[in-house]
Amino acid sequence: MPNMKLQPIELNLTLTDHVHDRLRAAILDMNIYEEDFDPRLDERSLAEQLRISRTPLREALTRLEQEGFVEIRARRGVFVVRKTLDEILQMIVAWAALESMAARLAAENADETQIKALRKHAARHSQSSADADLSEYSEANIQFHQMILDMSGCRLLASMAEGLFLHMRAVRRRAMDEDDRASRSVVDHMGIIMAIETRDAELAMRLVREHTMRLHDHVRGTWTAPEGNQVRRGVTG
Repeated sequence: MPNMKLQPIELNLTLTDHVHDRLRAAILDMNIYEEDFDPRLDERSLAEQLRISRTPLREALTRLEQEGFVEIRARRGVFVVRKTLDEILQMIVAWAALESMAARLAAENADETQIKALRKHAARHSQSSADADLSEYSEANIQFHQMILDMSGCRLLASMAEGLFLHMRAVRRRAMDEDDRASRSVVDHMGIIMAIETRDAELAMRLVREHTMRLHDHVRGTWTAPEGNQVRRGVTG
């Protein structure tokens, strides 16, 4: 079973909501595209960790299935959803389209406070990459991209991106430790910030698109998926 970090639930009138939120957060924290990741969840273990009965657990799992986080298979169990390699590549393309437009809007509409916060965030965490603290930098990298979506001022863009967030987060987390992508990411981020600071909307859009498509090319060239959705790392062809 995956190493899920869960805190016990205190019983109240919104128990299922609490269980749902805890499980969702735990799944988001998983590195679901690691080679040795086991996607199966053990209901008994989950219930024991949360100190609850199976009923609210199953209700929460049903909600998570509707949201695309897990798959419940009759007589087989509950599995964290992982995309096939082709689906991952399509998802990265979709993210590139969404975030590049968000960057354009951010360059046009973000206020100076937001832009300063973006630069401060990038500068504060760039040292994590240099120090090889990839876990910390990976989270900071994900937050950087979320900040751009928020700076766009377009709630629909952010809402559409949210549907891809679980898998994009996991893909970026795994890829960050491959092919010196962390240090390259720092350079890309600084270029994106400069474009937004100078209100060059076209450049900001292009740099974000190219940044994300480099991730696409990396995954396409170095990851393989033998069967089903068991995504593994292969050899560049």
